Amino acid sequence: MRFEILRLDDVDGTAVDSTVVDAASVNRMVQQAAAIGQRIYIRPAGATAS
Repeated sequence: MRFEILRLDDVDGTAVDSTVVDAASVNRMVQQAAAIGQRIYIRPAGATAS
């Protein structure tokens, strides 16, 4: 399964950019975001996401 991870703006919470990763990479991405205090949103990637 693949997931889309959206990096969120600290001020208003809008999506700044997104990355599609496999399930094995989600934990690493969450740890990286937590280490620097970055806000992220994770959702299953749709068929059109790349």
